[in-house]
Order: sequence, then structure tokens, then C-alpha cells
Amino acid sequence: MRAMIIGAAGMLGAKLSTQIAQGAVPGITDLVLVDRIAPAPVPGLPCQCLAADLGAAGAAAELAALAPDLVFHLAAVVSGQAEAEFDTGYAVNLDASRALFEALRALETRPRVVFASSLAVYGPPFPDVVPEDFVLRPASSYGTQKAMVELLLADYSRKGFLRGTSLRLPTVSVRPGAPNAAASGFLSGILREPLAGQAANCPVPDVTRVWIASPDVTVAGLAHAAALDWDRIAPHPVLNLRGISVTVGEMLDALEQQAGPDARALVSRNPDPAIARIVQSWPEAFVTDTAAALDFPVNPDFPAILREYIDQYA
Repeated sequence: MRAMIIGAAGMLGAKLSTQIAQGAVPGITDLVLVDRIAPAPVPGLPCQCLAADLGAAGAAAELAALAPDLVFHLAAVVSGQAEAEFDTGYAVNLDASRALFEALRALETRPRVVFASSLAVYGPPFPDVVPEDFVLRPASSYGTQKAMVELLLADYSRKGFLRGTSLRLPTVSVRPGAPNAAASGFLSGILREPLAGQAANCPVPDVTRVWIASPDVTVAGLAHAAALDWDRIAPHPVLNLRGISVTVGEMLDALEQQAGPDARALVSRNPDPAIARIVQSWPEAFVTDTAAALDFPVNPDFPAILREYIDQYA
């Protein structure tokens, strides 16, 4: 069975490639790794590593011609950029996704598709804990685009063209590497940079509560969705992945406990109203009973998330 990861050069894509090569999804015999810059191969399985822009004319058809049985669609313009660059966000996050689904539909093999959606599909007002059937009311272009792709994939699956599952990922923290343009990027930066002895800014109040998961647990959730028997996951075309609810202040408390007060003192407080508006428009906690019943993984608490990062990168 051939698996394709679109967005494989990103942090989640690279980790997912490694997990699959290590057997996280039974039955995979080879990998096609795709990104705008050719990803690095991973040991353990035969790999094709391709540089391709999913939004370019003909790119989706070229990828579909490789006949994948399973596609992880992780490619996206992130939240901050999608809000600032309206046309780019729609071209990449919506139009390119529709082109991909059409190209896969033309195969007539009903490939499995796992789409990385986001909690940004929700918007205020919402309760303290958002139920699984809560109405979609995105408050950003990024959230709107993700919601539209969820609906597309569900309809293509209903019609029997694909077998699709959309996973609403929690905010992923702590991300390694350089900062990105995501509105949530500071939720990694206020931990990653101080652990490296560097200054970081927190643009929101400490009482801001967020729904997060670690990189490893997030990737394990993506792989788990693909490994589940289709008959078991098919009734749930969209799932809220499991996460934990934590305040920014609690995250900084954990930083201080792990690295001391000097590390916490490296975090400055310069408010950014634009970032705060986006982040505070996201829910603080979710009901994830369906994901729990399907045995999706979850982090036990935030100190465990921070320890995961320190053990791997600090």
C-alpha cells in the first residue's frame, strides 16, 4: 500500500514520515513525500521525495498519477498568513485541496484521505467546553478555509469518491525549529526560545486558555486515523482530536519549574491585538468522547508536553 504525505517537509510531516516508516500504519509498503521543497527520505521504507506546489496547475493530477492508496493532506498556508493574505489563503487552503480531491476522485480507487483541519473552524460565542456537535462559526479566513475543506471531503466521501477523515488538530506545542507565521506560534516560542537562552515575547495575557497537544501525540493521532479499520471510523467524517486545556500562565509555570526563573524572565510582555484577537477567538476546551472511544492518544498534562520537547531538542 502506497502512502503519500503532502506537506512532508514540515515539522508534523517529517515526524509522520518517520512514524509510518517505523510501522505506525500497518500495510504501508512505500512512501511518497511531497512539499514545495523536496523532503528528506526516511529510513525503513522505499521513498520518493518530490518537490511540488499543490496549487500549481496540473500538480494535483501529477501526484494522483502516482496512485496513492492513502494520502495525508497537511499542506496549508498557516493562520496568520491566511488572515493577512486573503487570496493566497484561499488559493492554497481551499482551491488546491479541491484540485487534489478531484484528481484522487479520477483514480476511481477510493483512496483514504486524512486531512489536517483545525480548531479554528469554531468561533465565538462558545461555551467553556465545546461539544462535538457545536455549530461551525469560524472567526478567521484560515478557519473558514479549513471548514470548507472539511465539508468538501465529507461530501466526496458520501458520494463514494474517496474515504476521507478530517481531524481538527489542537494547537501544536512545543514546536521545534524556527518560528512560523501562525498566530499560535508564540505558544511554542515562549518556551522554545527561553530554553535556548533566548528572549521571546508573549502577545496575550497569561489568563488566555488554549487547547494544545504535543507534536508526537498529534502525529500519532494522524497515523492512528489511517490505521483504523474504515468501517470503524467512516461514521465520523470529522473528529476533534484529543488535547489538554491550559493557560499561558500555566505553560510559563511549567517552564519555570523545568528551567528556572531566569528562563521565565526571558519572556517579555508586548501585547499584539491582532494575534490576541485570533487566538482568543478559538475554543478553550473540547469534548472528545468520540476520539477517546476510538483510542486516539492524548498528553497527560502540560509538564509532560514540555518534557517531550526538552528530551528531544533542548
